[in-house]
Amino acid sequence: MSLAIPPAARDALVRWQAHLSGVNDAAPATVRAYAEDVTLWLDFLARHMGEGFGLARLVEVDPTDLRAWLASERARGVGSRSLARRLSAVKSFTQWLADRQGGDPSAILSARAPRYRRTLPRPLPVDAARDMLTEVAVHPEKWIAARDQAVVTLLYGCGLRISEALTLPATASPLPEVLRITGKGGKTRIVPTLPVARDAVAQYVRLCPFDLTGGPLFRGARGGALNAGIVAKAVAQARARLGLPASATPHAFRHSFATHLLERGGDLRTIQTLLGHASLSSTQTYTGVDAARMMAVYAKAHPRA
Repeated sequence: MSLAIPPAARDALVRWQAHLSGVNDAAPATVRAYAEDVTLWLDFLARHMGEGFGLARLVEVDPTDLRAWLASERARGVGSRSLARRLSAVKSFTQWLADRQGGDPSAILSARAPRYRRTLPRPLPVDAARDMLTEVAVHPEKWIAARDQAVVTLLYGCGLRISEALTLPATASPLPEVLRITGKGGKTRIVPTLPVARDAVAQYVRLCPFDLTGGPLFRGARGGALNAGIVAKAVAQARARLGLPASATPHAFRHSFATHLLERGGDLRTIQTLLGHASLSSTQTYTGVDAARMMAVYAKAHPRA
């Protein structure tokens, strides 16, 4: 942290981080990222104002100072998406501070975030997703082949994040008809498990040479917790053999899960719940995928196109 930041501001930043963790139940990575963003803001103010400033001044920052900070971040090459996140962190910190210190934070809270185009998820076609479930299981060690297939089947069949699949405890086997998953920010959700996923995990458990009475469900070659990089490598090798693009990553199976559900009539609210999205706006990106695919088919098939 910059030595130029006044002690009162540093202390406020530490207390705000504790608030994010303890009251808002934010994930550690989120707290760290937001704290870094606000530190950049405070460091800029300390240098920009050229003198110490109190907490009251932080709440009622002049709009020109905020615009100067945003311009300086732009000049450093910060993109619109990252800049929008940094402004969101500053707003959160300022609102928290105003609730405790008083003052009018409207200048900061009313500031508009830079516009940016959301990148659409890149799901696999249905046939390619199915092929990957088979192609990923080619390791010479049968239990490792079964393990990789079980992990990928969970990603595609249940819409899990790779971190969620790899933190499943051994006690999750045999898989029940529904799983309670702890996702980002410690939020839990209930996810149905398909018979194909339950069978894939059961096959892995039968072949696994390690004691699965405790610890993580999925193990590495030496018996420790399976690393996400190992799964990513297996998926990369499988996609190369199938001639699929580099976008066919482990996370693409989660995108495929959501997109294929939507294509088959799934409603957004249900998909939001299954994915564990806090906001429906996150889930709505999949409608863009569906619409883009529809327009591509239209342009290719319409006799007057």
